[in-house]
Amino acid sequence: MIISNFKWILLSKSEHKFVFKVTVIGDGGVGKTSLIRRYTQDNFQKDYIMTLGAQISNYRFKINEDKIKLIFWDIAGQDTHHYLRPAFFKGSHAAIIVFSLEESDHGKKSFGNVSKWQNNFKQYCGDIPVVLFGNKADLVDEATLNTDKIFKFVEKHSFSGYYKTSAKTGTGVNQALQVIIEELYHKYSTPLVWLKDQRKPLF
Repeated sequence: MIISNFKWILLSKSEHKFVFKVTVIGDGGVGKTSLIRRYTQDNFQKDYIMTLGAQISNYRFKINEDKIKLIFWDIAGQDTHHYLRPAFFKGSHAAIIVFSLEESDHGKKSFGNVSKWQNNFKQYCGDIPVVLFGNKADLVDEATLNTDKIFKFVEKHSFSGYYKTSAKTGTGVNQALQVIIEELYHKYSTPLVWLKDQRKPLF
């Protein structure tokens, strides 16, 4: 999988290894686990299985010669697990908040709860990159989707980016993760310069 049209070249000659914890949050049933599975395994499981507490997934790749490891913490969205969230959030470098684009009560409620998730996360993790995923794009009609409302919300709440995604088809998933990876790598690496190239996975 190629995840960018560029690579970073470090000015320092020393070898670096980066391990980033990315926490994935949002209401239950919005597709958090399926999105991680799509990115890390490039497949989709149709049947819904509720996450209990948290699930952890790893993904390894390279930026230039730097080995990078992403650790995804998939946090259960049900309120019965709310008391565990501060411990699960601890040590996060970035977050993905997921809601469903479906025009249903569940979809509308999941979008309405995004600010609650963001505030709760920032309470324990401070000002770190947070990207918003509007998932299940394959189930909505583009013509009726109120994108203006979403973009105004994203700007107001200072998200690092917004992506319309589909865990089923893969739409937008890689692009959204690229934003997080580039922000984290830029923040935690030594001074960088751009060279046009490609990023390659580490197998």
